[in-house]
This record gives sequence, C-alpha cells and structure tokens, in this order.
Amino acid sequence: MATPHNQAKLGDFAKTVLMPGDPKRSKYIADNFLENARLVNDVRGAQGYTGTYKGVPVSVMASGMGIPSMAIHSHELFNFYGVENIIRVGSAGALVPNVELRSIVLAMGASTDSNYVSTFGLNGSFAPICSYKLLSLAESECKKLGTKYTVGGVLSSDVFYGDATSSLNWAKLNVLAVEMESVALYANASRCAKNALSILTVSDSLVTGEATTSEEREKTFTDMMKVALEVAVKLNGENND
Repeated sequence: MATPHNQAKLGDFAKTVLMPGDPKRSKYIADNFLENARLVNDVRGAQGYTGTYKGVPVSVMASGMGIPSMAIHSHELFNFYGVENIIRVGSAGALVPNVELRSIVLAMGASTDSNYVSTFGLNGSFAPICSYKLLSLAESECKKLGTKYTVGGVLSSDVFYGDATSSLNWAKLNVLAVEMESVALYANASRCAKNALSILTVSDSLVTGEATTSEEREKTFTDMMKVALEVAVKLNGENND
C-alpha cells in the first residue's frame, strides 16, 4: 500500500489524523498525548504515528511546509489510507489586532494567493471551507478548555518572505491570519467528500510584531492539540452510536 511519500500499510492510520506541519510537533504529540504510539511513516521525515487517546485510535502525521506538501500528504491519506478526518494543528500569523499571540484561530475558510485550486479544472473560483461538523465540535471544546479563540477566514499563502503590506491587505476583508497549508487540505477534503479543519495557534503578529520561538511553536502550543484530540474522541463516539 506504500506510496512515493508514505511507507504505511492500509489500516496503519486511524480514521482521524492530526496534521501539524513540523515533524517535531508530530513526535511531540505522539510522545505526550498518545498511548502505545508507533511510527507508521518516516518517508522524507514526514513522521506519522498511530496510537490511542482516551482509548480512541488517533494518528498524527507531519504535512511539511506549504501547499504542495499538504496537498500530497492529505490526498494520499484521504484516497489511499481510508482517512475520514484530517485536523491541521499548525501556526499562523495574525493579520488583525484582535487576534492575540498564542490564541487559537478556527479556520472557517481559506483564501489563497496560490493557483492550486485552478488545477481542479474549474471554470471559476472555488472557495474552500472546513467541515462544519469539525468546526462546531472544536468550538465547543475551546469553550470547555477556556482558551481564547476566534472563528473566521485565513489566508493560505505560497510566500513566506513576502511583502507584509500585501498580506495586511487581506485584513481589509477580515481575513484573520496567514498560514501556508489550509487551502490544499480543504480543497482535497471537498473533492473527496471527507472532513477537514485547521486549528491554528497564533505564533506571531504582522500587526504588533510579536513572535514566539521555534521551540515554543514545537512544544507549548498544547491547547490546539487538546482541542483536536477531544474532537477525535467525539467523532469516534458518533461513529459508534
């Protein structure tokens, strides 16, 4: 069942996969939240693990950076490994003043400066959005946890070292934050009739100039991890009803 990017066998992945960009964050989640986690993929360093959380099978796998990498990995998980739900747990840069450092953004939809969606052969513009089921569950868990969060649109950009002024222009349309993967995840999920959601921790702000360190991004953004894992538990309960 191996693909060019994944050495796992069919059945190695749970129905719900948490997907950070950073392989170190993937390992951190497996080591600190999952029981009996085993490595199921390490092709190109995209570490994937499967274990249990509160008795529920859950997988976590790194997507790598950028839209093409997310597009490849999420496509394979949805189409070749029977994955039903992918929850991105990543970082984002705030574009508006009311989105604070270390708070969570639940990405309702993903705008983009990428041409990825045009490869689907559409005669128009497709607006990729998340799964409402996952969004509503995640919002409920954010409230239970008491963590500060905002729901709204994000920008999935092809450019990291771009013009800050250009990125901030998206804020005029109330786009909350910028990141680099969600549009591919949401478009792939839509095409496969699967479920996807990005739960993003604000790692820096293009408005205030505040920023976190790479170590903080790897190890301290735990609220989004907890929310995503609780969503996985709730999804499993629905499947067993």
